[in-house]
Amino acid sequence: MLGSTHGTLTTTSRPARVVACGERPGPAVHGQADGAEDVDVSGRPLRSDIPDLDRLFRPETVAVVGASDAEGRPNTGITRQLLAWSERVGARLHPVHPTRTSVFGIPCHPSVRDLPERVDLAVLLVGDPLPVLEELDGAKAAFAVAFAGGFAETGPAGAAAQAALAEAARRSGVRLLGPNTNLNAFEHFRDDLDGPAIALITQSGHQGRPVFALQELGIRLSHWAPTGNEADLECADFISYFATRPEVGAIAAYVEGIKDGRSFLLAADRAARHKVPVVAVKVGRTEAGARTAASHTGKLTGADDVVDAAMRQFGVIRVDSLDELQDTAALLARARPPKAPGVAVYSISGGTGAHFADLATAAGLALPALSAAKQDELHQWIPEYLSVANPVDCGGHPVGDERGRKIIDALLDDPSVGVLICPVPGPFPPLSDRLVRDLVAAAERTDKLVCVVWGSPVGTEDAYRTTLLGSSRVATFRTFSNCITAVRAYLAHHRFTDAYRSPFDTAPRTPSPSARKAQELMRPGEQLSEHAAKQLLRAYGIRVPREQLVTSAAAAVRAAGLVGYPVVMKASGPQLAHKTELGLVKIGLTSASQVRDAYRELTDIARYEGLPLDGILVCQLVGRGVEMVVGISPDSLFGPTVTVGLGGALVEVLHDTAVAVPPFGEHHARAMLGELRGRALLDGVRGAPPADVDALVETVLRVQRMSLELGGALAELDINPLVVLERGQGAVALDALAFCH
Repeated sequence: MLGSTHGTLTTTSRPARVVACGERPGPAVHGQADGAEDVDVSGRPLRSDIPDLDRLFRPETVAVVGASDAEGRPNTGITRQLLAWSERVGARLHPVHPTRTSVFGIPCHPSVRDLPERVDLAVLLVGDPLPVLEELDGAKAAFAVAFAGGFAETGPAGAAAQAALAEAARRSGVRLLGPNTNLNAFEHFRDDLDGPAIALITQSGHQGRPVFALQELGIRLSHWAPTGNEADLECADFISYFATRPEVGAIAAYVEGIKDGRSFLLAADRAARHKVPVVAVKVGRTEAGARTAASHTGKLTGADDVVDAAMRQFGVIRVDSLDELQDTAALLARARPPKAPGVAVYSISGGTGAHFADLATAAGLALPALSAAKQDELHQWIPEYLSVANPVDCGGHPVGDERGRKIIDALLDDPSVGVLICPVPGPFPPLSDRLVRDLVAAAERTDKLVCVVWGSPVGTEDAYRTTLLGSSRVATFRTFSNCITAVRAYLAHHRFTDAYRSPFDTAPRTPSPSARKAQELMRPGEQLSEHAAKQLLRAYGIRVPREQLVTSAAAAVRAAGLVGYPVVMKASGPQLAHKTELGLVKIGLTSASQVRDAYRELTDIARYEGLPLDGILVCQLVGRGVEMVVGISPDSLFGPTVTVGLGGALVEVLHDTAVAVPPFGEHHARAMLGELRGRALLDGVRGAPPADVDALVETVLRVQRMSLELGGALAELDINPLVVLERGQGAVALDALAFCH
């Protein structure tokens, strides 16, 4: 295979449990860290167990409940497959059926109570698995698989039945796969392939078929986990397990819904610590997709922008299609870490090279211009009139003789090049035959990534079927887009894991003094007034303007003198969300008479609109800066999330925001700003000075602390605008909304 830093084991080996970086050692099954439960200040776990799934995938004993050998019965075919699979993995199989004495010549037991030994795996081929599961316990079975449907995917009644199934599994201590799963875990995996493998997770069984078929192209698969409805075992459990398996080079997943947001993030965190890439198709980008996914698996799909951000935050590579899933996972499983970030494009056609270079550059790949010395070297074998700056156009003829290999070697020897991509739009023997032979030979002697895009729609050519697919060192693609997607993910994954520091290691575990002050301001079930919301911000060290809350015109004049003219006056009350639209904000008042008039006008408007006030705010007028929005929003899967974006009156029109799921550190807070289309405004445009980005990042981190400490009491927070002043002058929250649970 392309090679990897991961080791290689045969599929029948049983390695010792690997403890993830930052974990304390614990028992192999559901190992909890020593001492007190490791949770953050919000009560969410900071560590997760790694299930010992060896006994599920490589059991020594298997019970088949509902086994049959009667011709024409559906269970007969399943029993036959399980019998063949048990023989391959070296497991003893015990049929269970109330009316049969034997199945396929093997003595049959009337019930699971009569099993002669404890089994690693009980396969339940019954329409109602609940009674059987209730008869099982940890002394009789470690794992059970339920194929039956009719549970949460069917509606409320099915969801209740699934909850009963989950509770029975919990009481018995048996870990349950399913229900509504299939036989994919018991497929015949090829054992003649070596190198790092792909471990596959699917919530809809057939969606994994394209990845499973990669074995026919020489790419190894180690496991397939069809998780079904996830009444107990979920996608996160398998990610955690696969991330610690030394034979796994990449994890490929088809995800319809995430059962528990924190569990998923902890699993992704473990994969990132171990530098194991997780590539996922996550359906639910559209309302129709989300609705279909929910009806299929009965799980929450979550707000897609939050899911997308959470995956990106913890290094999960999200792709859109099954062909992207298979190509990206295959590349990431086998390729060695890059030696350089640069991509060189080499083609026999200037048009092909230019087309590919356009697409690659638009996707964010770096195509560095080759040095003058390197271009001179290439022009030894390539005519002077052809461009070799990158992309490199050889004109075609050099690939037919010894010049072709020299060009490839020269490109791979360039220190700025970490990836060489050769797009071949179609076969043109014998030149294309020699070209791919040279590429394969060059790939064997380099530790850099060599990719070929074989664009022929036929795919029966010997150069493709034998030479390219026969190589374990060349990554071969059929389309430009899949190649670019996979290479971009490969480079991004290694950048991410090289810099990754788990936010769970530094997440706060005890409340800050700010939390105690803030709790006193909470009003259950109510919206706080602007004045109270700003007091909340002050408690967390977030800067607000100098201001005073007054209840008379005379007090307003005195306050203006203390705050300093010019001033801003605003109505403050628990039901005011959009004060500007109602005329409840007056800006730039410069005299006592203006302040008195403004007070009367603001109170008259509030009285007319029937809006209760706790007073009028007399505020400092803050200088100009970049208007941003920072806030806290709830998510059904991940809990409180933190948002930052361009703010002001047009925030809902621009919708230029980035979201993150706590916990995260300063590095990620800065990365969030990089996601904004308007990021350049913070650097200063049209003569404006650079804004105080450090102060903005600090505000985001303080709001994150609020989300962790007050998540149970604070439903939503909206700071808009947060004016980010000139560099070194800080950021000021001019307005704030807060809603309590």
